[in-house]
Amino acid sequence: MFRWTTLRKVAVSMVLAATCAGVHADQRNTSTLAVVMTNDAQANQIKVYDTRTKVLLQTLSTDGQGGVGGNARGVKQFEGDIVAAVNFGSNSVAIFKRQGDRLRFDRTVTTTSPPVSIDFGNDHMYVAGATTIDSFELHQGSVGWRDGSARLQLVAGGVPPAGSTAQVGVLDRKSVLVTLKTDPDPGTVDIVRLNSRGAVTDAVTPVSAPEGTLTPFGFSVYPDGTALITLAHSSHDGLFRDGAFAAITVAGQGAPCWTTRVGKYVFSANTGAQTISRLIGTGRNVFVDQAIAGQIPTGAPSDIDADNGVMGVMDHGAGQSHLTLLAYNVFGELISGGAPINLGVANANGVAILGSAPRERDRD
Repeated sequence: MFRWTTLRKVAVSMVLAATCAGVHADQRNTSTLAVVMTNDAQANQIKVYDTRTKVLLQTLSTDGQGGVGGNARGVKQFEGDIVAAVNFGSNSVAIFKRQGDRLRFDRTVTTTSPPVSIDFGNDHMYVAGATTIDSFELHQGSVGWRDGSARLQLVAGGVPPAGSTAQVGVLDRKSVLVTLKTDPDPGTVDIVRLNSRGAVTDAVTPVSAPEGTLTPFGFSVYPDGTALITLAHSSHDGLFRDGAFAAITVAGQGAPCWTTRVGKYVFSANTGAQTISRLIGTGRNVFVDQAIAGQIPTGAPSDIDADNGVMGVMDHGAGQSHLTLLAYNVFGELISGGAPINLGVANANGVAILGSAPRERDRD
């Protein structure tokens, strides 16, 4: 027994060393980075941390104003090379390019409504705003011009009210999803059709959240085109496929909101419970694999991301924002990375983990 325990401790140490450091001699970028947004309503910034040492490497202006809330993926990275952050108060998205272990401000692009959430795919960047969704062409590793826009729609009709947009995410080559929360109504998932080039069209199909549930919020997409969507205010998790919810299950934790996918596992950050759950989605069902896979004692979680063996969870508590860094292994087991980082601001919003080098990977 002693020998097995000793071997297990050695194995865990090796996982932490390998996944948190992310150092390989043949990689161009040597560190796994965590990028968070201060969300300052007057002078928005991002902060860049080394996830191994927890050292603050950079503080960079987004050339705009923050102020977004109640959203997911206000900061998003693409293949370790590009980082985008929403300037809600300025109707713009700030684009940064990675150079080694530093980021460089590249430019801002203008959106058709105050931006809330970002995703990449199909050679495009997609931005869901307060009332619209925009697509921007990706060309040779850079974000280009806006080539499509559409107005978001509610199942009940009308313009989405302020604060309803939660997240945008690529479903497949033909469509993206946008979640809209409209309590006390169940809420809406918009299916936004794309043209053959991947640009947004004005073909938007609103789908209601299931009866008896509330608030479609964060979601992660599997390669087969199914999405695992949290239903935050009724504390459910749902599986979305073929244009409808195929299954729902009780989350077992209060207010599951934000998600990130690691292979077959989807992790949800549960605001009400201050915990992280591990979920599994199949073609027709969603299962809670571990109700409490991790805990965030410093505050209510407000975003989550994972890459290259490192998970970052942002929270708000006692007038401060914190970033907790965890390691994860192939079994979806979370390993503490020590004390959280105090971000020095009250309302930080959005976290993106950048692996140590661009590569092909099973992306969230």
